[in-house]
Amino acid sequence: MTEHTTPTPGPRPRPRITGAQALIRSLENVGVDAVFGIPGGAILPAYDPLLDSKKLRHVLVRHEQGAGHAASGYALATGRPGVCMVTSGPGATNLVTPIADAYMDSVPVVAITGQVPTALIGTDGFQEADISGITLPITKHNFLVTNARDIARTIGEAFHLACTGRPGPVLVDIAKDALQAPTEYDWPVPFELPGYRPVSRPHSKQVREAARMIVEARRPVLLVGGGVLKARAAAQLAELAERTGAPVVTTLMARGAFPDSHRQHLGMPGMHGTVAAVGALQKADLIVALGARFDDRVTGKLASFAPGAAIVHADIDPAEISKNRHADVPIVGDCRDVIADLVAAVNSEHAAGRKGDYSAWWALLDNMRTTYPLGYEQPADGSLAPQYVIERIGKMAGPEAVFVAGVGQHQMWAAQFVSYQRPGTWLNSGGLGTMGFAVPAAMGAKVGRPDAQVWAIDGDGCFQMTNQELATCALEGIPIKLRARRGCGRRDRDRGQDRGPAGGHRLRGASRRDGVADGAGRHEQRRHPVRPRHGARLGPDRLTRARWPRTK
Repeated sequence: MTEHTTPTPGPRPRPRITGAQALIRSLENVGVDAVFGIPGGAILPAYDPLLDSKKLRHVLVRHEQGAGHAASGYALATGRPGVCMVTSGPGATNLVTPIADAYMDSVPVVAITGQVPTALIGTDGFQEADISGITLPITKHNFLVTNARDIARTIGEAFHLACTGRPGPVLVDIAKDALQAPTEYDWPVPFELPGYRPVSRPHSKQVREAARMIVEARRPVLLVGGGVLKARAAAQLAELAERTGAPVVTTLMARGAFPDSHRQHLGMPGMHGTVAAVGALQKADLIVALGARFDDRVTGKLASFAPGAAIVHADIDPAEISKNRHADVPIVGDCRDVIADLVAAVNSEHAAGRKGDYSAWWALLDNMRTTYPLGYEQPADGSLAPQYVIERIGKMAGPEAVFVAGVGQHQMWAAQFVSYQRPGTWLNSGGLGTMGFAVPAAMGAKVGRPDAQVWAIDGDGCFQMTNQELATCALEGIPIKLRARRGCGRRDRDRGQDRGPAGGHRLRGASRRDGVADGAGRHEQRRHPVRPRHGARLGPDRLTRARWPRTK
């Protein structure tokens, strides 16, 4: 009698798809819902599966720089990684500025670039650029993929690297033939990242020492940096501030991490900060820096910064500890974990009867706030001060609105005169200071948070660099709001450049218009009743002369 046996089923065959399809499926699997980009020859194979996707929205920008800044705006507004995708050569090199910007401000961005076919790499082929080499100093990590089977793993690793530890941009450069080649697809895939083990939990001994110093100090200050927002630690920060009773200052990158309306908040430190915030740091005997890096715009001359203060420095990146200012108590760890453990340690100190007395300290700080409040002068001719316009927009928009600034004087006014109460409501280019950031970043923020009111506060110089993305907003149905101001967007030109007799700058081509527009292209325009005299010098080189017709 013949015995019949049921064959044991083998492993299910993996589906065979193209590298381009593997790329899009991997983006879907890591949770991406929006891609900002422009197609081109080397990346073109990815666009058919991208446009077929039911989960991914592609936003066709007008310039690759806009794609990069939009990805940053999306990431800053949502806390999720932003994605941009462009082609090889000039398309990739146009991403260099937004990648550097994201690197300086620790923004999780994954930039995907097409590359020429593998056989042409290194031959100076048409539209070939070594974008991996070019961006090596300004990315957290980058990959060159030449085999279709590596695409899924590389995308998974890129998002893991961008979002863990200290966030930052990751570049994935994919050869065109890898996108076109067939491959087996499997997900999830194991990572191959030897040596990458970011520390998140702080050392308990260091935390206890920091708590002891806080309760023993007479003039402590909590210096809050952008790392608190990256760690989503605003709630923990509020608890620490209220438990200790210490004053809080928030850097430019941390606006919104602690409510401006809170009594313990002294404002922004540094060269554009409040007198109370700067004075508190200078007179402090203890500075607890949380996710801050003591950059030059906060400290000024390091030798004279906070001369009598001991430093507790907490940061997830050990390279930042003692880089600019020596830390008496260094703490390496994620700010959310550090602050939570610090609250517990402070509670233990209080339970043991050790609690700081800061009444004299607060009397001094309150006197500073009363004597030197943040303010501005109203123009004598009855026109509106730009600070007033920004302040009024902030009040009308409300605490839920998102404000995105370019770089220059308008950026400082927006940081100073809008009251920020919640995390993720203030986005700007802090480290690199990239003009042209506001409009595309606001577009990305609106895509990420479609229900929020998003304002771009810009200057005329910044606006001229990326205003083509307003066309993207109009065509893609992304209704941002824009406020552009004359004369406050040309790379901090308020310092060190030629000023006119009334304080205005003599710079060629400056518009005398102040306007408000929305993403649908509507524009309200106000002309200032100012006309230079015939022959007035407008250029800083004193060579440019205006040819205005004489009027009767």
